[in-house]
Amino acid sequence: MSKNTHTFHIPVMGISYTIDTPIKVARFGISSVISIIEDSLVERMREYYYKQYQQTYTPITNKEVDYRAKRITDYLNLVNKIVHEQFEKLKQSAFETGSELVQYFEMLPDNSKLKQVYLSMTETNDDKLKKELQKRLLLEMKPGCIDVNIMTKVDKNQYDKNGELIEDGSDAITALRGYANSNLKNSSVVFSAGMNPRLYNYLEKFDEFTQKTEDGFAKKIIIKVSDYRSALIQGKYLAKKGIWVSEYRIESGLNCGGHAFATEGFLMGPILEEFKTKRNEFSTDLFDTYCKGLAEKGKEIPAMIPEVKITAQGGIGNAVENSLLLDYYEINGTGWGSPFLLVPEATTVDKETLQQLCNSKEDDVVLSHNSPLGVRFNYLKHTSSEVEKYKRYEEGHPGSPCPEKLLESNTEFTEKPICTASVKYQKLKIEQIESLHLTKVDHQKQIDKVLEKECLCVGLCNAATTLYNEKPLLPKSLGVTICPGPNVVYFHKVSTLKEMIDHIYGRSSVLKDGYRPHFFIKELNLYVDYLKGEIAEIKEELDKKATRYYQNFCNNLLDGINYYKQKAETLKISKEEIERELKVAEAMVMEMLERFMPKLEVVPV
Repeated sequence: MSKNTHTFHIPVMGISYTIDTPIKVARFGISSVISIIEDSLVERMREYYYKQYQQTYTPITNKEVDYRAKRITDYLNLVNKIVHEQFEKLKQSAFETGSELVQYFEMLPDNSKLKQVYLSMTETNDDKLKKELQKRLLLEMKPGCIDVNIMTKVDKNQYDKNGELIEDGSDAITALRGYANSNLKNSSVVFSAGMNPRLYNYLEKFDEFTQKTEDGFAKKIIIKVSDYRSALIQGKYLAKKGIWVSEYRIESGLNCGGHAFATEGFLMGPILEEFKTKRNEFSTDLFDTYCKGLAEKGKEIPAMIPEVKITAQGGIGNAVENSLLLDYYEINGTGWGSPFLLVPEATTVDKETLQQLCNSKEDDVVLSHNSPLGVRFNYLKHTSSEVEKYKRYEEGHPGSPCPEKLLESNTEFTEKPICTASVKYQKLKIEQIESLHLTKVDHQKQIDKVLEKECLCVGLCNAATTLYNEKPLLPKSLGVTICPGPNVVYFHKVSTLKEMIDHIYGRSSVLKDGYRPHFFIKELNLYVDYLKGEIAEIKEELDKKATRYYQNFCNNLLDGINYYKQKAETLKISKEEIERELKVAEAMVMEMLERFMPKLEVVPV
């Protein structure tokens, strides 16, 4: 089984925040994920890096056939070229204080075999042995993986100038094609936001996902999942096609950045426990399906189960929590996202937004309704994008011109889907509200619901175009939207790459002083607040199906609370948090559950 240099990776964040992260960190052995769905930003990054490295930039315009895929392929090839040039240059530097070569080894986890070899090299006085160990280090070191993310729900159809549907031309399909045609090796595509059969079926067109190399497959597949069941369903769907999923990336339903896909009250602790106890059953079951799928296609059946990793991310905040996941739950790696937004050496955040992140408090990061997809969205308030959005409304111009059209899905007023953050939709919706002659309070509530929708396509790109002084996607829309996880508020300063990595591995801390809840407790409280908010919106009598949903939600939360109580010592949950957090959460859930339980009839005596 192949081993990563580090035990963590940097997940995709927004659209622009990790758009060039591999160029910043891959030479140090750190793996990261690029969002490739927004090709207009990809094109600007192509221009920026071709010029940075004094190479000729040739635009790929939207008049070219399959321009989206071509832009993505060329950018990934460019990133790959830059990273490998950086890595070779790093290897040629000296083993001396301050060199990138020394940084590479000093940032490794202390328990890694490569770190132990490095320490032996630094401690020996035998020149011959020192040179032998240095040679070994240079042979065994490797760059981090350059992975990509495709949000499966962003898969709108595209049409040619005659209005004809472009075959295999939808947003996610073209992004996948762009990745598959790139020259990336030891790389993976991460599918997030659930199963997209059309996209998964399209994988069969590429041999890259089934070809074997020394490291496994030429290009690997990672699926971001919320629980064991979703992992098994999606894994089997692809296994039947003779396609193997190399990693299942478990993400907290609510304690994460960006779009938040809440489970039905299933919490991270019990979810991870299920993966741990069923690990062998899981891989064996998938392998049986995979072998049948290969046999139906007349392909060779492997003698052994291919590598399958289980990783986890969402709200991890210190070395104790990181070690808990690796040691007790026996996962293969962790994802550290939002804290890296405060590391300019790793992510791409403009200076104004970076300072807002440093100053953020718990009330500043909210689970909003801002996404036009209709999916809850973790969001930092008071950003330049939010200010810009309300200013347009006050000036009589609500909504965005919607230049990218990635999130068009609403057909309330039009036959062809439009985006709920667009000028077209918001104008029509506000006109409808005005015609209803509502009370002042109800009128404002309805207007607020319309205005909260935000142009994420542009807002999530503007940090990169602002920082690098590149042409914005929309000239008159320069506001930045950022979508950190709730965990970011416990970090308070701009950190260096080494400082953050030392924090992850427990060599130092970059957390704010004061109380920070255990990440399992934080997620539990987020779910309790989420459920309270959902229940508060109920205006009518619920039918049996809806009642059963809320009953199950409450019972799943109670099961999770009971799990945390039973395993508190193992999970490093303090007695103080059991008394102050678990018991309070339990009482709140019991109160909500009581509302949905059938009322017993009192029989008169």
